[in-house]
Amino acid sequence: MTSIRPITPLRSFVRLLRGPRFPAVLLLAAAGAGILLANTPAAPVAFAVQDAHLGIAGTPFALPVGSWIADGLLAVFFFSVAVELQVELTAGELRSARRAVLPALAAGGGVAVPIVVYLALAAPAGLAAGWPVPTATDIAFALGVLAVFGRGMPSGVRIFLLALAILDDIVGIVFIAVLFAHDVELLPLAAAVVLVIVFGALSRALGGRRTRPIMAAMIVLALAVWALVLASGVHATIAGVMLGLAIGQHPGMRARYVLEPWVNGAFLPLFALSAALVAIPDVGAGGLSPVFWAILVALPVGKLVGIAGIGWLAQRVLRVPAAVRLAFADLVAAGVLGGIGFTVSLLLADLAFAGDPMLGDQAVLGVLAGSTVSLVAAGIVVSWRARAHRIRAQEETA
Repeated sequence: MTSIRPITPLRSFVRLLRGPRFPAVLLLAAAGAGILLANTPAAPVAFAVQDAHLGIAGTPFALPVGSWIADGLLAVFFFSVAVELQVELTAGELRSARRAVLPALAAGGGVAVPIVVYLALAAPAGLAAGWPVPTATDIAFALGVLAVFGRGMPSGVRIFLLALAILDDIVGIVFIAVLFAHDVELLPLAAAVVLVIVFGALSRALGGRRTRPIMAAMIVLALAVWALVLASGVHATIAGVMLGLAIGQHPGMRARYVLEPWVNGAFLPLFALSAALVAIPDVGAGGLSPVFWAILVALPVGKLVGIAGIGWLAQRVLRVPAAVRLAFADLVAAGVLGGIGFTVSLLLADLAFAGDPMLGDQAVLGVLAGSTVSLVAAGIVVSWRARAHRIRAQEETA
């Protein structure tokens, strides 16, 4: 006779954290709280906590609290993304070139067009360095908005958006690894690669079992890989990507499942809170940098034009059958969802303007404003399309 585990308040809360809706609301609330906190009398205390150094003095591991969040906690998020990417590439929607080509082309448009828009607005002022910022799509947020407003949307739209956002994140990861690695030390990086190979081999020896010594060794190896990547000069979140791609599929999905409530309920909100600790400048609209305006326009407009336009064109060039073709209005819905850039865009803004905190703050404000515009537009467009699909389904049933 099987026993039924009672549903406790804690278990109900964890279930909420595993869903697509509540984490999106939590992330938005954390970002809003960061901006409010940075513009109240409590701001000096918040900035002091963010800048307080923790770690071993005189080593690469003496970091401000803000850097521990961005380099440490966010590496766990990238590990989860990489595990999902590995599953999609081996057993999911991206396992064949034919399935991946449409979202890949749309993702390419969703990266290229925002770059063009940003450069058109910011490059004349000599501020081209921020071009990677509006290229990212926040997977969790976009899927959360789709879940909240998209009841009745075809499953193909969600699959298309998921594949597009994952490919989008690959581009963001490449940007972080290639553009923002400074004074790279090859020896610790090579050692990290070796340990990643050992980590992957141990995960396959683990299989579906829960052998504690192997699991403990994998945790130690993961921490060592993170430390070595940080010491090498490559952004430490790349450690999470390497480990997520190397881990065996079964233990990887198990690890992702265990980490999901922590990532959604603590790590991402803490990062959003820390990244959004930006004092709004006391200037009129004319006093805002072209960086702010370029990101504000590039995220909602560039993503929409790039994803919907290239997606529509690709369906016709590739002669996608009408039965599985996405309607142009559904591509528009995916395009406005793609403009929600929060997590990775905030990280890219921090990295792109690391040497100029004032421009970095304006870039963060641009990300928050552009993502909010996309969020509102997505709520309207997705609700409209979902209602149209529900009416059509009712008519077909009748």
